[in-house]
Amino acid sequence: MMGVKELGDLKRASILGIASLLVAILSSAAGACQQPAPNPQKLFEEAERALSIHAYTRAEQGFREVLKIDPQSAAAYADLGVVYMRRSEYERAIEAFKNAKRLAPQVTGIDLNLGLAYYRQNDFAAAIPPFKHVLRSDPNEVQARYLLGMSYYFSDDFEHAIETLEPLYDSQKTNLDFLYVLGVAYGRLKRTAESTRTFEQMVRTGGDSAQLHLLMGKAHLGLDELSLAQSDLEKAAALDPKLHFVHYNLGVVYQKQSKPDQAVAQYKEEMLLTPGDPGSRENLGLLYLEQGELDQALVILQQALEIDPKLYKSMDGIGKVYLRKSQPEQAIPYFQHALVLAPDSAKMHFQLGQAYLKTGQRDKAQKEIDVAGRLQAEARKKFEHQVSGESPAPPVSLEKP
Repeated sequence: MMGVKELGDLKRASILGIASLLVAILSSAAGACQQPAPNPQKLFEEAERALSIHAYTRAEQGFREVLKIDPQSAAAYADLGVVYMRRSEYERAIEAFKNAKRLAPQVTGIDLNLGLAYYRQNDFAAAIPPFKHVLRSDPNEVQARYLLGMSYYFSDDFEHAIETLEPLYDSQKTNLDFLYVLGVAYGRLKRTAESTRTFEQMVRTGGDSAQLHLLMGKAHLGLDELSLAQSDLEKAAALDPKLHFVHYNLGVVYQKQSKPDQAVAQYKEEMLLTPGDPGSRENLGLLYLEQGELDQALVILQQALEIDPKLYKSMDGIGKVYLRKSQPEQAIPYFQHALVLAPDSAKMHFQLGQAYLKTGQRDKAQKEIDVAGRLQAEARKKFEHQVSGESPAPPVSLEKP
């Protein structure tokens, strides 16, 4: 994947602006006894050098000093965003890139980095608009197209994912991740022949590698082909038992096959291999909850939230634990926080209503239960439409005179 775009013209223009500002400052201070003003161009160049050698604290300080002299420096904001992104401080990176974009909306490199910050935060819906803006300016921008296609895929917009990614096929036909996403997208839209051709290309490219079997297993799992998924994932685990996310996906397969003990073992194995990823903890905690092991579920789900505080399923799970423990007061804030992240969940509105009911808050309970009913009715209507489609209105005979 390509690196961060250089913003040379923007930087030169910004430095000239800083220099003009410095002249004005020096002119107004003529005759006064004071320390020489800092050289903004030198500050900027030193900060860039620090960024290039990964001295991020020094780089951050340098760019902030530049912004004190010239708050309109889009280049300083853009590079400050790069500093934060490389330190995985994505919220701060997004804020810096937004400031840069406000000052230099024509520079598509800022949009690319803004989209990338959202993408790395797994906020794929937010990543789509900046990537689309880059492609409108330059339809041949490969990185923006690739990331836009992936963002559509992870947003379950398979039609747009295919439309965006297909032009990259010739250049990406040996990229297993690309082929996996494209093949699954075809499969989810029932484009079986194209899906089969794409997976055949995956096999030709990946050979009998653990990575190939992992991706094939994930593809089969995504299409709910559990036996085929199990076969490929077990082959991947045999070839490389330490390959990340093999055991997680096997755990999902076993859980779907109603094999809880095997699922638990796989999630625990994955937790050892990828301790910084919350997925196995969340699934294991929810599995413990399903089995009625409330104390174990609470501990594991809290660990998952420590890794990622935005896991609404873990919040919902903890709420359910407290509800089952007859502690509805403690359940309520977890359901409330979960609904901030997933406001269209009928089940969570209903559970929050139950918690309110158990604490005697009948008006609030009724409101949540009513919302749950409305959301369920909307979901049922949408499902019926997907199954039956729309029918033309029946013909009406003309009345005879």
